[in-house]
Amino acid sequence: MSGINKVILVGHLGKDPEVRHLDGGVTVASFPLATSETYNKDGKRVEQTEWHNIVLWRGLAEVASKYLQKGKLVYIEGKLRTRSFEDKEKVKKYVTEIVAENFTMLGRKSDFEQSPVAPAHQSPEAKIEDEFTIGSSDENGDLPF
Repeated sequence: MSGINKVILVGHLGKDPEVRHLDGGVTVASFPLATSETYNKDGKRVEQTEWHNIVLWRGLAEVASKYLQKGKLVYIEGKLRTRSFEDKEKVKKYVTEIVAENFTMLGRKSDFEQSPVAPAHQSPEAKIEDEFTIGSSDENGDLPF
């Protein structure tokens, strides 16, 4: 029996997507996404913000680089991935990321009027159907984003 690895997030971009073009013409984009929840503690309303590392590959990365910007509200579906790498001091580090499979821009229509074509929902080419391995590094040992 196989398991299920599904993540759904709605949050705001913490910065503009950082886009890289890897060997072979593969595009990857990444950005932090903030999600917030509120709860009551000792009669006071408390807001807790979580930051998530979002990674988008290939066509989805291209679409994100055109339409997503810091502060924009977005709905993301993806998979949770944890990978490891060695830093410059040869210390093993772990990173947990959300590998996005699709996204939908949310918000008021006026939020998207400055974009030439701003879909309310992802276009067909904004979906990634491929399986790919996360955590592989390029030949220099750099991270893939």
